[in-house]
Amino acid sequence: MASQPPPEPAPAEAGLESMEGLVLDTVISRAGARPAAALACASTRLRTAVADDSLWRRFCGEDLGLDAPVDPEGRPLPSFQVAYKVWSESFGMYPLPMVKRVRQFWTSMKTWLSENFPEAYKTLCEGVSEAQLKSAEDDLGFKLPMPTKLLYRFCNAQLPFSEDHDTNKSISTYGLIGGYAFYDHWVNVHLSPLEQIVEETKDFYREFPDVFHGRKFIVVATSWFHPKTFLLDCSNGELYVGTYNLPIGGMLPCVPKALIKPAGNDLAQDGLLLWLEEHLRRLQSGMIKTRMLMASRYISLYPEAPPSCSSAVTNGIKVRSSAVFVPEHPGRPGEKFMFTYSIRMSVPEACMLGGVYYSSCQLCSRHWTIRSCDRVVSDVSGGGVIGEVSWGGTELVFFFPLLTTVSFER
Repeated sequence: MASQPPPEPAPAEAGLESMEGLVLDTVISRAGARPAAALACASTRLRTAVADDSLWRRFCGEDLGLDAPVDPEGRPLPSFQVAYKVWSESFGMYPLPMVKRVRQFWTSMKTWLSENFPEAYKTLCEGVSEAQLKSAEDDLGFKLPMPTKLLYRFCNAQLPFSEDHDTNKSISTYGLIGGYAFYDHWVNVHLSPLEQIVEETKDFYREFPDVFHGRKFIVVATSWFHPKTFLLDCSNGELYVGTYNLPIGGMLPCVPKALIKPAGNDLAQDGLLLWLEEHLRRLQSGMIKTRMLMASRYISLYPEAPPSCSSAVTNGIKVRSSAVFVPEHPGRPGEKFMFTYSIRMSVPEACMLGGVYYSSCQLCSRHWTIRSCDRVVSDVSGGGVIGEVSWGGTELVFFFPLLTTVSFER
């Protein structure tokens, strides 16, 4: 009797199914979140491999910058896999690299404010919904740039100004953008919430119909004290600051045009996002800091560090100087712009005269010269007035906020 033929060997598992655990995990992690979700539908083994939450922890960190399983409002979720799903559903209409970038901006800004300027931190508002953005776009009659929409999804800027004078005054110095003060010219710029953007933009177009007719500008930041206005061109993403000639179209760009990238790719960036990121960088680096104005704290735009701040020490007396461009100030007749500058004098430790150290000194006189393109534009000489005095904990600072005029070649 003939022997039975040997049984055919079982077919080898093909492709991913045949891979060992560590190799399979590596392949899935490198494939990315969306391919991983698709693989989970292929087989029970792949579904089990994809369900590993350490995998989704990595996806959440790489794609969204998350280090904990939370939803967009910060509420805890049961796993990183659930967190990724919730974030994808909420922000699926935006490129994930942009979502991560804007989220990291607001996280860093809120951290800095909570640690250094809690009064301003309390004025921040919760983010808006896609429905609210759509309603604002319908009211305005045009679309907002994608990066700006994402900024407002995460945080609806600051509390709006109202008809209540006392309420406005109580938050007037808490502008996220900050400002300056010299003589009777006070500026403190707040980032406008979405509802205020719509209202002020409509008022703006009604007030200057001939200048901005047919253009897609929105008012994104304003000052409650002396007027100062920032406008975003929604047609190309460029950000402008209004000059004293704003009623006749006077504006200056805030961000180099070459840096602005239109929507349509994962790296889109408009002027508002770039401007806010640079502002945050200056805050974090100590380039600009908070200062007291009367009894309230505010973000002072006078630079405090090189290269925008000059500093020298002579006989133990420290002198620092810096300037801020003031485009909204009318200045004098002619093609000129104004700068406010500050001279800060202090005795950090002790001063030495004639080989003797003194713990304090009296300011008797002051003299400084300001040049632009090797031309003297201001020469100040006078008695030792006190100016504004602030106590920094380690040194007493005499602060002189003043104004000068500089011409630009056109």
